[in-house]
Amino acid sequence: MRLKDKVAIVTGAASGMGAATALLFAREGAKVVVADMLVDEAAAVVAQIVEAGGEARFQALDVTSDAQWESLVAATISACGRVDILVNNAGVSGSHPDLLNIDTWDEQMNVNAKGVFLGMRAVIPAMQQAGGGSIVNISSISGFVGQRFVHMGYNAAKGAVRLATKAAAVQFARENIRVNSVHPGIMPAMRTSQMTADPAVRAKMIAAVPAGREGRIEEVAYANLFLASDEASYITGIEVPVDGGFLAQ
Repeated sequence: MRLKDKVAIVTGAASGMGAATALLFAREGAKVVVADMLVDEAAAVVAQIVEAGGEARFQALDVTSDAQWESLVAATISACGRVDILVNNAGVSGSHPDLLNIDTWDEQMNVNAKGVFLGMRAVIPAMQQAGGGSIVNISSISGFVGQRFVHMGYNAAKGAVRLATKAAAVQFARENIRVNSVHPGIMPAMRTSQMTADPAVRAKMIAAVPAGREGRIEEVAYANLFLASDEASYITGIEVPVDGGFLAQ
């Protein structure tokens, strides 16, 4: 097992890429904290892990709340003894039809950028005490390029995640804390998707992908698993696109 006896927090783990990551990490031996605002859906993920013989617990989390982050880490240490892995996956879609909407800008920066920073801020002291750890921040291909169907706040927030990851990697590498980012491409529509959930829009987006298809959430989960594992012990500050070749064009 690639994560045997590791303690992993996965945010946004009630559905999508977060749920796929939580389930995979549990199969690989991790004790998983399923963190999300969606109580029933998160509880179902925990139940699925437990039924398969894994270990998991639920923790309610609004990633924009510093106090809730502190409570999450304290509860995890109390229950599991330490924090080895954080996957900062929680986020909201940027496909708002009003591309100049200021509320969307604020939401993107608050959830998708600040939420990732607060997660790192909360777990790094615990990892320092434990002698190391791995942080995987979920960004996007939108952190590299502009897109016609995406609010610029989403691009800005995901770009901020990409560079904050590099900064944290450099600042904490000597304490054996690795920080990397994963950049999904066109994936199944999120619960919060608007324009990008439209079949006509999605068809145009997929047409731009060299692989000719959307990605699967499990493909992102496996990238997260590698970066979280000791197999990536000398890898920090990198960007891993999971995008069917989109960024190679």
